[in-house]
Amino acid sequence: MKSCIKIHPEDSVVVALEPISKGDKIVADGFEINVNDDVPQGHKIAIKPIKKGEHILKYAASIGIAQADVNVGDHIHVQNLRTGLGDNLSYCYNPNGKAIDLPDEGLTFDGYLRTNGEVGIRNELWIVPTVGCVNGQARLIANQLKQEADLSNIDDVVVMGHQYGCSQLGDDHNNTQRALAQLIKHPNAGGVLVLGLGCENNQISSLKEVMGDYDQNRIQFLVSQDVEDEVEVGLEIVKELAKVMKQDKRSAQPVSKLRIGLKCGGSDGFSGITANPLLGRFSDWLVGQGGTTVLTEVPEMFGAETLLMDRADTEKVFDKTVSMINGFKDYFRSHDQPIYENPSPGNKNGGITTLEEKSLGCVQKGGTAIVNDVLNYADPIVKNGLNLLWSPGNDLVAASALGFSGCQMVLFTTGRGTPFGSFVPTVKVATNTQLFRHKSKWMDFNAGVLVEGADMDEVRKKFTQYLIDVASGKRLHHEMTDFKEIAIFKSGVTL
Repeated sequence: MKSCIKIHPEDSVVVALEPISKGDKIVADGFEINVNDDVPQGHKIAIKPIKKGEHILKYAASIGIAQADVNVGDHIHVQNLRTGLGDNLSYCYNPNGKAIDLPDEGLTFDGYLRTNGEVGIRNELWIVPTVGCVNGQARLIANQLKQEADLSNIDDVVVMGHQYGCSQLGDDHNNTQRALAQLIKHPNAGGVLVLGLGCENNQISSLKEVMGDYDQNRIQFLVSQDVEDEVEVGLEIVKELAKVMKQDKRSAQPVSKLRIGLKCGGSDGFSGITANPLLGRFSDWLVGQGGTTVLTEVPEMFGAETLLMDRADTEKVFDKTVSMINGFKDYFRSHDQPIYENPSPGNKNGGITTLEEKSLGCVQKGGTAIVNDVLNYADPIVKNGLNLLWSPGNDLVAASALGFSGCQMVLFTTGRGTPFGSFVPTVKVATNTQLFRHKSKWMDFNAGVLVEGADMDEVRKKFTQYLIDVASGKRLHHEMTDFKEIAIFKSGVTL
């Protein structure tokens, strides 16, 4: 008898926990079912007869419409299931959110308290180019610093290289400025050299205006065209910053100071069963302790957006959520692109057929908490609790956006695996044990045990302690391999 799981009593499908061959038997609702097709792990099997045009249910919600009659035991995928999503919708505010009521457990992590009251979980020295033209000079400065300076109390020296900062117009230029302004002020950086060229659109003088207040002992600026040797001058600046940072010490900070981004990528049929629900449980726990989580990937909310809208704290937050969802659809249309060009080939190989199926699994990362705020791209977090953030689903762009808004760490669930890391610690959570073992140098935590008999509450506690250790300095796999990148959202013409 082959193993499968039924997620909700109302579902018309089960999910295969292992590869199943044609003629094998499964048990669902107490009945033996003969499987009619070869079914890969993570894919769906019909447990009820479904007529053409009827909705197919998973997570007790529609994941699309049957394209043909479906028999009990049939493999349900792209050959017989299509999306049921349409264009912009009108929504009504039906608030049903409940505040998370948990006792304060008094847990702490060891972080770096900054002068503005924010807390970093790393003490890194960053060189931030205002424009891609000086990426090379930034790397020269960083390399020489590593050779010549005592960096014993500095976690890393990182060049935040990118290709933007010039030849951009309007909102596209503003997005770059706002993203870099928030990056420069991020609490994971104990010292920052902002390196400009001098003739770019993104002038340091205007960038400072976007930044607002900043710690002048920790953030320094250099315009390369103003000096004879920008590498020599830049090296002296970062050496002085390193001396300041050498005095920094970790101290016990309440977990309410944590701001954690929630992200998924390379999802599979287990994402909505193991890793994403685990993040949801953690998110509820952290919100209950007074902390903050941020959920993004707007195109992967399509089809599940009402679950978030009905948890909006106020009608104003509801309206901002509606604007975010429909506005992102308008963004696709403005570029003459289909709204529902999703899931990806990797998602489909892993068992996800339609966007609404992907979204219903994706939004589980946000748990059950009330949505306290909706942020535009590169907006700083201003309210504790669960926030939504405007960003596309692209892994590095979305993870960077979470960092720009002030998240000190990103939790990244995946069923396919990826080695990438954003500029903040990026915890890779495997949806299945096979991936965790196969890519042991990529993955940091295994949520696959949740379909192997492990208790969710116990796994959540173990996961929480692991994240506290990461926040206190434990290095992740992408940090050990120095895979740290930023990606700025690009929209508009290039001059």
